[in-house]
Amino acid sequence: MKEFKKYSLNIKGRLVEIERPLVMGIVNATPDSFYDKSRVLDSEAIAARVSEMVAQGADIIDIGACSTRPGAQVATQEEEIERLNVAVPATSEAAPGTILSVDTFRASVARHCVEQLGVDIINDISGGDIDPEMHTSVAQLQVPYIVMHMRGTPATMQQFTHYDSDVAAVVLEELARKIDSLHQMGINDVIADPGFGFSKTVEQNYRLLSCLDMFHALEVPLLVGLSRKSMIQQVLGCTAGEALNGTTVLNTIALMKGAHIVRVHDVKEAVDARELVCFTRNH
Repeated sequence: MKEFKKYSLNIKGRLVEIERPLVMGIVNATPDSFYDKSRVLDSEAIAARVSEMVAQGADIIDIGACSTRPGAQVATQEEEIERLNVAVPATSEAAPGTILSVDTFRASVARHCVEQLGVDIINDISGGDIDPEMHTSVAQLQVPYIVMHMRGTPATMQQFTHYDSDVAAVVLEELARKIDSLHQMGINDVIADPGFGFSKTVEQNYRLLSCLDMFHALEVPLLVGLSRKSMIQQVLGCTAGEALNGTTVLNTIALMKGAHIVRVHDVKEAVDARELVCFTRNH
């Protein structure tokens, strides 16, 4: 089992120590996310979902208001902000003091969420490729930034699954270049996400998971998003609604390989996996 490497994040002047893996609960304030039971649209439903996640042990709540599933119809900037204007305050009220992340690839949305809504972390599935202003904005906002590996856009990403050499080596190299650039811009708190399910085939996703140890060479915390994804569904022949057990298995593998954050729809099961892996690691 991989030894757990500790990191810290500067969140608005508060030093958050990552001394054990963190569980990030997903809140989808969208009508079209791939897992229908994760969708919560009004403030009451959002508050109830967030309260349940925090009670189950979520360390971070990640709010998305623009679906990024394969082939998704991208919400407009106005739609995304309108949804976040409901979801973020409802989350803050339901879980005061909990770290809040917003899943967006738009710099203007990131700026609005940090400056107007008090969000702590920006989670960018495109790693700055869709909106060239994103990295400059995050540098100015001085918040932790999750840089994910993806090619193309949510609508086109599965057209870009050809890699000239080993997928893990290529993704590692591309993330390393971005992280170096981000550090040079003064963005010190970077979290890396290999981007499971984004611009990768099923086989490539499992190759990434088997090589997850390699990504510790980036010397930043690693976030893994495997929850109920098609890479589980296609191997097991199940639906997203039936993919919880598979999700827990893959999260356990990622945690054993030293993942720092697991991003999940189902918090309790992820917390249980985390506790058992940590207990095993320490004995």
